[in-house]
Amino acid sequence: MILLGLNIDHCATVRQARYREAAATTGGAVEPDPVTLAVLGERAGADGITVHLREDRRHIQERDVWRLRECIATRLNLEMACNPAMTAFALKLKPATVCLVPENRDEISTEGGLDVVGNQKRVQACINAMTKAGIQTSLFIDPDEAQIELAAKLGAPIVELHTGAYANAYHSAKRAKEFQRLRLGCVRAHELGLVVNAGHGINYVNVTEVRTLPHVHEMNIGHSVISRALFTGIEEAVRELKARMAGQ
Repeated sequence: MILLGLNIDHCATVRQARYREAAATTGGAVEPDPVTLAVLGERAGADGITVHLREDRRHIQERDVWRLRECIATRLNLEMACNPAMTAFALKLKPATVCLVPENRDEISTEGGLDVVGNQKRVQACINAMTKAGIQTSLFIDPDEAQIELAAKLGAPIVELHTGAYANAYHSAKRAKEFQRLRLGCVRAHELGLVVNAGHGINYVNVTEVRTLPHVHEMNIGHSVISRALFTGIEEAVRELKARMAGQ
């Protein structure tokens, strides 16, 4: 059974669109509350909660992350840039896992995987700090053999393969090629003893193919679930996605 990591960033995006200048992140007129959404998502079957605390704080805020740490019953996965400030924050927070991602202020959402090869020293320092604190580190990388092999060499126990290129190519002639890249990446990561996760652009349609990738332990999915929840509510959105992930 593939696990679902529910990314709730875009619930906070809706809140920040109206209340980004508010003194509080919840209470009074401030809505919606991403922590409430997370709890409801867990009750419907989400196996963990993922949030990205970005440098520009465009959606999730520090207060949200601390409240999640206190309130959720499953696992908190903190997506973060690989820099000293975020490393220090994660060491105080102590989530179950951190996922190191690239971060660009001009992007709408995370685009492409982390360049571990080009940032080896910074990545190694972060992995070492997290390991010492008992926090598992995941690296969000493209399904590239050199990136996967270095991730294993640096001691990261988990890789999350970036499925965005595949998702973007889903309705084009490039789909088969991108899916094959992911398949080979999953196989190589598994051979190296890494836990294999997948994320970015996975939705209710392409998940039926993504679920057939070998060795995938967890999918981190956010935008598509929040979009579906606008029509069905978060609990039904999670239940339906879990069913599709299970091939039902």
